[in-house]
Amino acid sequence: MAEPTAHQLDAFDRAILAILQLDNTTPQRVIGERVNLSAPAVQRRIRRMEATGVIQANVAVVDPAALGHPITLFVEIELVSETAPDIDAAKSAFLAAPEVQQCYYVTGEVDFMLVVLVPSMAAYEALTRRLFFADPNIRKFRSFVAMDRVKTGLAVPIS
Repeated sequence: MAEPTAHQLDAFDRAILAILQLDNTTPQRVIGERVNLSAPAVQRRIRRMEATGVIQANVAVVDPAALGHPITLFVEIELVSETAPDIDAAKSAFLAAPEVQQCYYVTGEVDFMLVVLVPSMAAYEALTRRLFFADPNIRKFRSFVAMDRVKTGLAVPIS
C-alpha cells in the first residue's frame, strides 16, 4: 500500500474528511449533500481513503473519567542505550501497556513522551515499577500530572 500524500487528496476528499473528523457517523447521503457528490461517490472516496491509510480508524472518543481513569500523566523517558534494538524494545513495551494511551519517539533531551491514563496514583506507581523501574535500559523518567483536560483530540487540520 502506497503511503498517501497530501497532494493526492482533492477538495472533495478534504471536505469529506472535515465532516468525518467531526462526526464519523454522518450518513454518506448527508455528506454527499454537503459536498455536492452522490452517496456512492462519497462511499468510493471513503473506501479509497481507508485503503490508502488516510483514514486510519473509525472510533468512539470516550471520556477516560467515565471509565474510571480520571488521571492523565505526561511522562518523559530517557534511555541508557539508544541502539535500534533498544529503541524497538522500548516501543514494544510501551505499545503493550494498556495504560499508555499515546507514545511518541522524540528528538531532544528525552527519547520518548508518553500520555498515560490511570485510575489512581497507586495504579501509576504500579505502572512505573512494572514498566520503568524493571527495565534496566530506562535511565530516568519524569512525570507531569494533568490538572485539567483543556483540549484533547485527534482531528488533523484540513487545508
